[in-house]
Amino acid sequence: MNSIYGIDIYSLLHRIGIANPNGFGWIAVGITFFLALSIPWKLIPMLRQFALQVGWADMPNKRRLNQEPLPNAGGLAIYAGVIASVILATLLRPIQLHGVLAQVMTILLGGSMLVIVGFIDDQFNLPALFRLLIQIMAALLLVGNGISLDLNLGTPIDSLLSIVLSVFWIVAITNAVNLMDGMDGLVGGISFITSLSLLAVSAQFPNRAAATLVLSALSGGALGFLRHNFYPSRIIMGDGGAYFFGYVLAATSILGELQITTIFNFVPLILFLSVPVIDTSQVFIRRLTAGKNPLTTPGKDHLHHCLLANGLSQSRAAYILWLITLASNILAMRLQGINLTVILTTTSSIVIALVIVVGRKKISQVHRIPS
Repeated sequence: MNSIYGIDIYSLLHRIGIANPNGFGWIAVGITFFLALSIPWKLIPMLRQFALQVGWADMPNKRRLNQEPLPNAGGLAIYAGVIASVILATLLRPIQLHGVLAQVMTILLGGSMLVIVGFIDDQFNLPALFRLLIQIMAALLLVGNGISLDLNLGTPIDSLLSIVLSVFWIVAITNAVNLMDGMDGLVGGISFITSLSLLAVSAQFPNRAAATLVLSALSGGALGFLRHNFYPSRIIMGDGGAYFFGYVLAATSILGELQITTIFNFVPLILFLSVPVIDTSQVFIRRLTAGKNPLTTPGKDHLHHCLLANGLSQSRAAYILWLITLASNILAMRLQGINLTVILTTTSSIVIALVIVVGRKKISQVHRIPS
């Protein structure tokens, strides 16, 4: 039965962006999302207690806004949710195409490397050069498995330039997301909005099946984490979580034979990740102008710091940066040819999900509902 009360369900599902409503794939994507959401949602309270006991916490410093030790192991819960949900999805709907499975495993392997390095850095402060080398290795892992930008400028060195630009994009976004992770709910919300928007795009293209699977898990993990990270935060994702978000978003944004023939082809990519790109760019310019090392100099010169300095609360500052992210993602989707029905459905889903999670957080503060 394909209709209910005269409504063609399959036609409706197709219009809102589900390419094959007759198949099981879209159901598997939904299950992946909700499992990835539920694991950090339920796991973080226990993880928080354990992290405080063993000292996995960020102390107050010049960069962060917390006034007391804050557990920094949230990235482990996000990572656990993503991995578990992807495994379940592959069991529910075995991936038949070898190339798709290879892409999924490549992204998760590189992400695993950065979760480990980021988590160790949170506890023991690894050298910046070592972290950068691991990031470059993780980026080259993607490039070596065909996940890269395809520069087609008609020059003899297009292949080399493609590798260099791909590595730069992946490493830059990985660090940009990490550098702006200094305020409650900011990176979690931005990552959720961006991953769900990229998911809406990837679902339209058969050659981006790997991105669709990974992004469904990442968006669920981001939303589940946000339940505990929105102001006032009870845990942060740490470098491990921020590296993971940045790396996976950078990888999935270029997955699917994306060709760059002019600078305009790069615009949608930048728009999807506009806030991290703008934030890190202005921080680099300010610090270089002041004669400081932009990578190692801590300071309150990020966009959220500017908003807070103008009297906004952490919640309102997060709302503004979320809104900018959502607007730029809507424009990016439109530039990539996504129809208005899909854009409206995606935007509505994002807003409703954030309202529910933030509302639940605020209600729990008033009535002291356990997390």
